[in-house]
Amino acid sequence: MTETLARGSYRERNATADRALDILLLFSDERLALSGAEVARHLGVARSTAYRYLQSLLAAGLVEEGPAGYRIGPRVLGLARLARKGIGLEDAARPVLRSLRDELGETVLLTRRSGSMVVCLDRVETDRPVRLTYERGHILPVNAGASALALLAWEGREDISSVLGHRQLTKLTRRTLTDPDELMARLGRIRARGVAVTREELDEDIGGVAAPVFGTDGVVRAAVGVAAPVSRLTAGRAGEVERRVRSAAAEIAERLASLVPG
Repeated sequence: MTETLARGSYRERNATADRALDILLLFSDERLALSGAEVARHLGVARSTAYRYLQSLLAAGLVEEGPAGYRIGPRVLGLARLARKGIGLEDAARPVLRSLRDELGETVLLTRRSGSMVVCLDRVETDRPVRLTYERGHILPVNAGASALALLAWEGREDISSVLGHRQLTKLTRRTLTDPDELMARLGRIRARGVAVTREELDEDIGGVAAPVFGTDGVVRAAVGVAAPVSRLTAGRAGEVERRVRSAAAEIAERLASLVPG
């Protein structure tokens, strides 16, 4: 996974928080532990500065130190559990996700946005699983993949501008968009279409289709998406996948509405 992190472009009052978040985002399946020197190199800061950020994360329980270096701490696992829990969202969505999985024979995702990041709440597999960055509890940038773009596209222009301009955006594959103006135009097209469709923007050889799940107040609460090898998301099949994903998102929204008192 290729990562591009902001170097020297942080707003001063949020510098520490931004750098701490960037350290957490360095961890991946391929990079489960990091040394202080590696953190300094990736962030482009002095080693002493990197250690200062790491000490803040250690104190909060967000990282822990072991023989191989620094690794994700237990506090992150607790936060991931709370993020996934939601307010009845997973319970309301799970039967719909399974039905969508059975209809299409592809991996189905439920995601939610948290600021400039996206949390994977649930992942429902088929008997032919795919190599995919999204796992339950994983946190990913908001500019990569159909689910992320579907979560952002229906936000207000001011909120979108704030998210896209907050930091240098992460480039995960050669197709990932990181230019804020291009992304803003892309989000407008997604709104007009009603669904986000991507191709190899989060993972190589994987395409995605995702639609927003709206709350009764019209605010996007989550996104439901399908991820599959691009070879199976053919032009002839695209229309069917889009229709079924939109239908699933609408059904989850109806189920959520039934949980609202009164």
